[in-house]
Parts: sequence; C-alpha cells; structure tokens
Amino acid sequence: MNREDELFRINDTAFYTFDIRILKERIEYLKTALPKDVSLCYAVKANPFIVREIECDVDGFEVCSPGEAEICETLEIPSRKMVISGVYKTPSFIEKLIADPDFNGTFTVESPIQYRMLCDLSLQYGRKISILLRLTNDSQFGMNESDIESILLSRDRYPLVNHAGIQYFSGTQKSSVKKFRREIEHLDEWLISLRDQYGYTAGCLEYGPGFPVSYFTEDEFDEAGYFCEFSKTLEDMSCGTKIVLEIGRGIAAHCGRYYTHIVDIKQNKGRNYVLVDGGMHHIVYFGQSMAIKQPKLSVVGKPCAETETQWMICGSLCSMNDIIAKQVPLPDVEIGDIICFENTGAYCMTEGISLFLTREIPAVYLIRENGEAVCVRQAYETSQLNLPKYGREQS
Repeated sequence: MNREDELFRINDTAFYTFDIRILKERIEYLKTALPKDVSLCYAVKANPFIVREIECDVDGFEVCSPGEAEICETLEIPSRKMVISGVYKTPSFIEKLIADPDFNGTFTVESPIQYRMLCDLSLQYGRKISILLRLTNDSQFGMNESDIESILLSRDRYPLVNHAGIQYFSGTQKSSVKKFRREIEHLDEWLISLRDQYGYTAGCLEYGPGFPVSYFTEDEFDEAGYFCEFSKTLEDMSCGTKIVLEIGRGIAAHCGRYYTHIVDIKQNKGRNYVLVDGGMHHIVYFGQSMAIKQPKLSVVGKPCAETETQWMICGSLCSMNDIIAKQVPLPDVEIGDIICFENTGAYCMTEGISLFLTREIPAVYLIRENGEAVCVRQAYETSQLNLPKYGREQS
C-alpha cells in the first residue's frame, strides 16, 4: 500500500499533507535564484507545522505573536534565530522575553511608543537588546521615515539597545518587478541618507517581498524571469546593507495538499453540485472571493477527462458562502471520491474560519523525505472551544 492509500484508509474526513522534500527543494530553489549574500527569514504565521523541519535551512524565523513564540520555544528553535514582530506586542510578553537572560532574539519596533517600551525594559533589566525599526508601507504597519529619523537622533541615550537595522514589508502576492524596483531604489536612497545625514549605517534591511504564488489555473507566470529581475534589483543597491528576505507564502505554499471527500452529489435548478466534507473553514486561497477563480485541483485516482459538465464544489458549512470552486470540469465522480487541492502549504490550515459552525479541525501530516507520513496534529473536535461554561465548569 503506498503512502497516499494509507492516509486515505485511516482518514475518513478532510486532512492536510505537507511534503518536506518539496519544501526543502523550494528553499534551495530560492537560494539559487536569489543573490548568494541574501538571507532567508521564514514567517511562522504561514505554516507553524513545518518550523522544526526547516530550522537548518533558513537563517531566521519571523514570530508575530506570543503563541508563535511558544511554538518556536517548544520546538527548541534557538532564540537568536527569532525576530519578534507583529503590529501589537503584548507588554507582559515582551517584558518576559527581555527579563529572560537566555533570550537573545531581535525585536521589531512598530511605533515610537513601542520603542520607548523596549528601551525602558532594556534599562530596567540591564539587558542588551537588538531591534529593527519598521518603516511603514502606508498601512497600520511601522512608522514614518521622520519617526525613525527622530529615533536615530536620540539613539545614544540607550547604549544597551542595538539598532540592528530596518524592516520593511512590501505586501502580498506582488508580481510587478517594476513596483519592486521603485520601492527598493527608494529604500536604497533612504538608507544612504540615514548614513550620510544621521551617521547611522543599518546592519541589515529585513524586507518582506510578498513573492506571488500561482494558486489558480489562470495565474501562471515566469517565476525564473521574475526572480532574475528581482535579484538584479537587489544587486544594484549601493547602500551596502545586508539583505534579509522575510518570506512565508513563497516558501511554504508549494509543499501543501488538502484532501476532502465528496459526500453528496445533486443538481439544483439545472446546476451541478458536489458537496465535500471540508469547506471554507479549512481552505483559504489568497485572492479568491466566492470561488471566482478556479484553484488547481484533481480527483484522486481519476485523470481529468475532457467534459462539458461543470460542477460547483461546495463545503459542508450551512452558509451560502461556502463555495470552494465554481463551474469546474470534473471526471465522472461519485460519493467517496477524494478531491486534492494543490499549493495549500501556506495559511490554509490556520486562516480559515475554523470555529464557524463548530466543525472538526482537520488532521495534519508531514511527509518526510523518506516517504514516512507523520501525524503532527490529530483531527480535533471544536465543540469544547465553542461550549459556554459556567462557574465551576470553567475550572
């Protein structure tokens, strides 16, 4: 019995798999396609289940919540590889980290208020800390250039704070290299001005490029050419700052598959419907609204046949919004068939509305490089999470 057949045998409902061989090949591809002196920082929020598997393959981990920090700590990720980020940092959590003599990660700074909090805690505990000042991308993230420049003017007041560099998040699913070029050229000029006008040389620029992933059949693009142009733009920078690319989706998406079973087939008002035991609470594709775009999918064991029959693939939630794909040509299908959705390695397993209608959270499997399937999360009933408890019942 092959690996997939065994997983289908023991799972009678939806589940995810993350193929570690594909994941590591993706990281190696990025390293080859990008300039050699560029470092990679993995955004844990994209997929926390693969963190331990790539500890030796990336240079750092972007951690955006206390929960993600706990995951990394439990998985014994060295704190020196952690960048504690996030638009809001719980003060008690940050104090706990700074008070811990064994913690030596880096903190991003989202606002002048956060900066003062970090500096005050550094003084209070007599701890040296490293920070990245986050430049806004015209959103709620980060600070204005003028705010960062004011901070740098007063940095000598805080000798225990290492102003390690600048962080900038460009966006998500950015496919225009022209926009990248304009943005990076501006960052380059600004970093040079920080050196010339403020005497500050940024040790690194942590840059979140938001590399695009082809989720839908119409989304193919020349990735090799894209990375070639992007790399040249980085190589043309003259500020001399070390570049760290913070990537989540671009690393994790390709390794994932989501499997869901057909549980009902019917025709309403002349339209064909396939209902599955998963749905929008399990699978979320960036850029997909009400299934306007068709994700890459197949029916396990049934090669795609040319057919004029179109199907609506809908989930198991009692919501008219639970449509995964519209007007999809499928081979002859029957109840019990399994549909496989591709490129679900990033966000899908955590970004869906998992608690809506109190349905089961799917199991997660890692497929090791030797083909071994390891269950890293059992299927989980959510009734206890949504159940109101009173008085003593909460203890």
